Amino acid sequence: MLERVGVQTTADTQAIDVTGRVREIVTASGVQNGRVFVNTLHTTTAITVNEGLEDLEDDLLEFLRDLVPAERPYRHARFLHSDGQMAVNAPSHLRGALLGMHVSFPVADGAIVAGSRQTIYFVELDGPLFREYTVQVLGE
Repeated sequence: MLERVGVQTTADTQAIDVTGRVREIVTASGVQNGRVFVNTLHTTTAITVNEGLEDLEDDLLEFLRDLVPAERPYRHARFLHSDGQMAVNAPSHLRGALLGMHVSFPVADGAIVAGSRQTIYFVELDGPLFREYTVQVLGE
């Protein structure tokens, strides 16, 4: 089973807890034992797992801004003929590469097997925009 999930982000950089939605999709799939994969469909977003605390969300986003500063002269900051405009989002692409585009968890007895504090985040790095991620549940 594969489901595309849309999310409207509200900030330039934002961590959105999608754990509940992923759990709902796993339950609806009817899969009892297998694996769930969560993937972003964008190169300027990410999927990651961390403890679900607001202060950690803020720390993560601040850490990414420190690691990949917006002020640096990136090669990607150039006119893109394919888009007909300037590319100004190199930091967003690099921050996404650091976090990654997917996570997966085992599914047992119809539920995600995860630590009690593990939270699945969709991370916006170039918003606000309408975005999509996929949840694929495989198994029996």
